[in-house]
Amino acid sequence: MNPEHLNYFGFCGRVIALALMHKVQVGIAFDRVFFSTLAGRDVCLDDVLDADPFLYMSCKKILEMDADFLDSDGLGLCFVTEIEEFGSKLLVELCPGGKDIALNSQNREEYVKLLINHRFMTSISEQITHFAQGFADILSRPTLQPFFFQSLDLEDLDKMLRGNGDGISVDDWKAHTDYNGYKETDCQISWFWKLVKKMSEEQKRALLVFWTSLKYLPVEGFRGLQSRLYIYKVTDCADRRLPTSHTCFFRLCLPTYQSLSVMDKSLQIITQEHVTSSFGIW
Repeated sequence: MNPEHLNYFGFCGRVIALALMHKVQVGIAFDRVFFSTLAGRDVCLDDVLDADPFLYMSCKKILEMDADFLDSDGLGLCFVTEIEEFGSKLLVELCPGGKDIALNSQNREEYVKLLINHRFMTSISEQITHFAQGFADILSRPTLQPFFFQSLDLEDLDKMLRGNGDGISVDDWKAHTDYNGYKETDCQISWFWKLVKKMSEEQKRALLVFWTSLKYLPVEGFRGLQSRLYIYKVTDCADRRLPTSHTCFFRLCLPTYQSLSVMDKSLQIITQEHVTSSFGIW
């Protein structure tokens, strides 16, 4: 319905290519069918299980159904599929003359193949083409793009894009953090890591975003980042200030709070979702 929607797919292709180029984790995973299409591979029934479980089960039942029942036109199907377009339902032939070809035990494999091909390739070919073009604008030539995806396993690509799906390790976080103005033995640093360990996973990720602008870590964890993290000491009006950050430099500016409770309240504020998106990030 949006006249610009194809351009959005091109834009998405560029964003994904930039994320791969700069090793930035974006927290998404490619669908196997989409990945196979970009690699120029045929899509088979097993590929569509996650993308469309209902279609998968329907096709599987057709392939396993009693031959006599199919040959008696028990399902009443022919080589057409129904699609919805702007609120109207349309019948589309899966092959030339499809409306006159009845489904039977001899052609059911071809029917399933054509149905999957239409659902995951033909009907969305424009969107896939625009995504592929956007990707190629950044990372590869259009003619070489299938070879790029053929050279990767889907699991490897997902790890590159999604990053570490495990919980954030505070010990790993601490091991890759340096201090400016503070010493590791200072009470403020001890309090800080004590409070971080008590945080929920959502709060830890909110703090990570506030500190670095990164929501997802590389598969290697904090050692996979391009830089170590830093905690800088802030002494001016410490008990009346919230922490701030310089995300480009992975720098957290932590005031010298005089009590654990004051620091706790301050960290609670900056890890609230509606605050972390706008406060102290520049």
